[in-house]
Amino acid sequence: MLRSDAITQGLQRSPNRAMLRAVGFRDEDFGKPIIGIANGYSTITPCNIGLNDLARRAEEAAHASGAMPQMFGTITVSDGISMGTEGMKYSLVSREVIADSIETACNAQSMDGLLAIGGCDKNMPGAMLAMARMNIPAIFVYGGTIKPGRLGPCDLTVVSAFEAVGQYSGGLIDEAQLTAIERNACPGAGSCGGMFTANTMSSAFEAMGLSLPGSSTMAAEDPEKADSAARSAEVLVQAITRDVRPRDLITREALENAISVIMAVGGSTNSVLHLLAIARTTGVPLTIDDFETIRERVPVICDLKPSGRYVTVDLHRAGGIPQVMKLLLDAGLLHGDCRTIEGRTIREVLADVPSQPPADQDVIRPLSNPLYAQGHLAILKGNLASEGSVAKISGVKNPVITGPARVFESEESALQAILAGAIAAGDVVVIRYEGPVGGPGMREMLSPTAAIIGQGLGDSVALITDGRFSGGTYGMVVGHVAPEAAVGGTIALVQEGDSITVDAPARLLQLNVAPEELERRRAAWKRPEPRYRTGVLGKYARLVSSSSVGAVTDQP
Repeated sequence: MLRSDAITQGLQRSPNRAMLRAVGFRDEDFGKPIIGIANGYSTITPCNIGLNDLARRAEEAAHASGAMPQMFGTITVSDGISMGTEGMKYSLVSREVIADSIETACNAQSMDGLLAIGGCDKNMPGAMLAMARMNIPAIFVYGGTIKPGRLGPCDLTVVSAFEAVGQYSGGLIDEAQLTAIERNACPGAGSCGGMFTANTMSSAFEAMGLSLPGSSTMAAEDPEKADSAARSAEVLVQAITRDVRPRDLITREALENAISVIMAVGGSTNSVLHLLAIARTTGVPLTIDDFETIRERVPVICDLKPSGRYVTVDLHRAGGIPQVMKLLLDAGLLHGDCRTIEGRTIREVLADVPSQPPADQDVIRPLSNPLYAQGHLAILKGNLASEGSVAKISGVKNPVITGPARVFESEESALQAILAGAIAAGDVVVIRYEGPVGGPGMREMLSPTAAIIGQGLGDSVALITDGRFSGGTYGMVVGHVAPEAAVGGTIALVQEGDSITVDAPARLLQLNVAPEELERRRAAWKRPEPRYRTGVLGKYARLVSSSSVGAVTDQP
């Protein structure tokens, strides 16, 4: 029995049907499945500006396939626009708002299935959290990647603009060059073009079988993207008929497949946070340490920005995520029996994909010649992060740094010091009280990390924070430090000039201060007053869990 039968044939049949007739239902439509189309369209960000066209194509295809689509909106914020401002505190919060809004609309109207369309970073995990909570047949449609900007012979991404600020402040480029980069970095619709958070999460969802094969690396402005949206609606109607549900697909093995793909493509640190949250919501046992286990066996085989050379459209031309997955499957690094929303197994989906990447490209390397022999997302622990922290170690020339702590209580104060030239080679920048509770909202630190890179200090300065990093960040940076400062984590006890060791090979994040001194400091520490007591940020700070378990707000 369809969930929507409660509305179309229930005790309140006449009033319910009258309302549905007003939005286009006819007599013959009341027995059809109702599909919710969660449309993240917005002109706030280029990531989402093209989504309405995809939603309309999906709506037409759902109708043609015998369903009754009902479109509703959900929010987005632009991380790139809010980066470095107080507004960035709303970014991770928006993941929860998106999940709550989709769950509310679908369950209130007893919808039989969900087709979610999103572009910017939090649209994807927000939709997936809602899918996991409701467990009705569902599929995700990614809005697509932006095409690279061009300046002379160089491909540009939005990260190029952030790094240019650091280059300008360091005297490496002039104002005319800065302006030229800013004007050319983002040429049109689509999500940030490297293997940043949006493209990382779309790749993960394809690997988990919740998006169509090949769809995660398509460009937003190419016709195949709209065709894929239509096909997704057709597949969803079939999934409703077969009763294929998200929790049938989001298994431990599927999550391991997603992590393996993320390691292989050099994906964003944010994927750790989001996959932990999805696993927790689904009830699948997954811990932060599982990322380290998978990292040790899966190499990085894709040469993608931010630390590599290519952008996501290049990956798509080279065979996309199916080609990456086929290499991993053949090496025994994927679970081939995992099911997909189409009803096929991963092994069946990849059956016709070549066992070697195309010879005329070097975006995807064979496993015999990886970019890095092991994955790039390392889980560091120590007295500074007893619950764990996340470091992206690809492209890091100095994987061990011991230096004096330069302590900042906010992102703004750290950025001001970096741009003023107050940070020197060998320093360890500490940005605290930016965690899920303390921020609140766990801001991304792209502005300070890009400034460090832009000033030529990326190989000699480490940065640690209880906040997050953009998918565009690289260098010796460690985020998600837990427990965070606002709940009394050791990062709150660091003092200016303390020696800190960041040792990527040893997976160590250590404050080199005697235990007795740390206990003295801990006894003297006082929890700061919340920065927000009301509104969505105040509510979030009261509800949110540790980043080490995904920073979820619906914990039991």
